Amino acid sequence: MPNKRVGVIGFPVEHSLSPIMHNAAFRALNMDDWQYDAMSIPPDILRLGLREPRDHGYIGINVTVPHKEAIMEYVEPDEKARAIGAVNTVDFRSNIGTNTDADGFISDLRAHDVNVAGERVLVLGAGGAARAAVYGLVGAGADVALVNRTRARALALVDHLRVAAGIDGVHVLALDEASRWGMSLIVNCTSAGLHPNVETTPWTDGAPFPTAVTVYDMVYRPAITALMRQCQAHDGRAIGGLGMLARQGAIAFELWTGVAPPIDLMQRVLREALDKLE
Repeated sequence: MPNKRVGVIGFPVEHSLSPIMHNAAFRALNMDDWQYDAMSIPPDILRLGLREPRDHGYIGINVTVPHKEAIMEYVEPDEKARAIGAVNTVDFRSNIGTNTDADGFISDLRAHDVNVAGERVLVLGAGGAARAAVYGLVGAGADVALVNRTRARALALVDHLRVAAGIDGVHVLALDEASRWGMSLIVNCTSAGLHPNVETTPWTDGAPFPTAVTVYDMVYRPAITALMRQCQAHDGRAIGGLGMLARQGAIAFELWTGVAPPIDLMQRVLREALDKLE
C-alpha cells in the first residue's frame, strides 16, 4: 500500500500524463510504497487546496497551469524559480518551490547532441516556457534572440530576466529579421501546432525558413508538428518536446525520492500514451 505520495495540481488536470510517467518509474524501480496522483484545484481556492496534499502527508507536487505563477506566494521559490517567474515543482519537506523546465530542456538538447555554447539560438514565444528556455540557453552559453507576435511581450520577458536573473544581451527581433540572423537552433515555446490545431505553425507571414537548422519544438502532441515539417523540408533536423517532458519530470522525481529514474522508460510510456490519443 503506497504511503509515500506525490502528485500534480492544476485546473484542469485530468489530461496530465505525469501520473503515467512517474508511476511507471516507481513500478520499474520496485518503489511500491510510492504513488503519483493528479489533483484538480480551482484557481480561486489554491491556498486552501494546497493544504490538502500538504496536510495528508504528500512529499511534494508538480504544478501545472494555471497555478505556476500564483503558487509562488505560498512556497519559498528558489533562485531558479524566481528567475523564470514560475514554480513547477514543490518539496513540502522544505516548502521550497523550484522550476525544472530549463534544466529538463537543456538536458534533452544534450541528449540529442545539440551544443548551444557559442551558438545563435532563436526562441519563438514570450510566455513561461520561453522564459525557462531563455534562462537555460543563456546559462549554457548561447547567444539568444526572441521573436513574439506581440513585441511588447517579448520586451517584457527580456526586462524580467534582466531584473530577476541579471541576464543581459537577449535580442528581440521580428520574424523576417530572425530569418536572416544566422542561428543554428530554433526553439518553439508557443502552442502553435499543438493538438488539435496541428496545421498551425509559429513560422508564418511569408518569412523565408532558414536552411539546415535544428528545430526543437516543445510541443509533443503531435509527435511531428507543422513547424518540424517546415524544418525538414529545408534540410534541417527536427526534435519534438517529449524528451523535455520526461526529463523535467525526472528531475522532480529525483528531488523527491533521491533516486534517478529510468528516463528511457518514462519517454516510452509517454509515447505509448500519446499514441493511444491520436
